[in-house]
Order: sequence, then C-alpha cells, then structure tokens
Amino acid sequence: MRKVKRYPVEGPNALWQIYRTVSPWKGVKNFIFIQIARYCPMLSLKNAIYRKMLGMKVGQHSAFGLMVMVDVFFPEHITIGNNSVIGYNTTILAHEYLIQEYRIGKVVIGDHVLIGANTTILPGVTIGDGAIVAAGAVVHKDVPAGAFVGGNPLRDLGPSDVEQ
Repeated sequence: MRKVKRYPVEGPNALWQIYRTVSPWKGVKNFIFIQIARYCPMLSLKNAIYRKMLGMKVGQHSAFGLMVMVDVFFPEHITIGNNSVIGYNTTILAHEYLIQEYRIGKVVIGDHVLIGANTTILPGVTIGDGAIVAAGAVVHKDVPAGAFVGGNPLRDLGPSDVEQ
C-alpha cells in the first residue's frame, strides 16, 4: 500500500476545494517554474530550479529529461537521489484529489535509478536504489532496490542487463 495521508472532504469534490489546501499563489509560482524547467535543456539550471524555486531534494548528477512534469502543488514532497535519470515526459505526483478525499504522499526515488519515458509515479511510493522502471509504467507501489519493473499494473520484469 502506498504511504499517503488521507483527508476526507464534504461538499463538492476535493479538487473544487484545492485552495483550502494550497495557496493559489503557490500553485501559480510553481506552475511557471515547472514549465520553465520542462523545456530547459541545461540540466544544472533545471536542477537549480527544482531545488531553489520548488523545494525538491535533488541529488548530484541526477538528470531530468525534457517535459518531465513534477507535482505542481507539493513538489517539496519529492526526493530524487544521486545520479538518477528521470525519462522524457514522466509525471511525478505527490497528491491526488478524488471525489470524497484528497491524498498527499512523499515520493522518494533512490540513487542510480532509471525511470523510462512516459512513466507516471503516484504519491506515496519509494523507488529503491539501482531500480529500473520501464517506459510507460504506472508506479503505484514501492519498487525494491535493484528491481526491473514495468507495465500497468506494475510488475517485475526480471533481471536487468543495464549497467549501473
């Protein structure tokens, strides 16, 4: 089970109540900086934006491909280890707003992790050191260190031949 904190709501669905949770100005500021980072080809500048403007914890030499979308409302709940690669157009979420509740959970991606393109990482998951997530996967549960996983639903794909 993912490690998320659940917050029940009454009345309209939780997304309609988002600004009871997050300042609209924080959302606007984060959106602008995330869009700059998504298109920025310079890895060091992109990492500086994530660290300084969004409060993410990003390890040394980690690389975000173009068009990566990090959580707009709670980027400070995302941690990326050292020397990891986040593939093109990946989405990393630290929140989910549902009909009768919203959930917030930290996302921790370890050291030397490879996340394939077009992957979606849901709130409350940990991806262990040296893990590989195949392109297009939906990460809805923790991934053990050194694992090779992919698909939707996420499953073990066996040993990897990729060198770390």
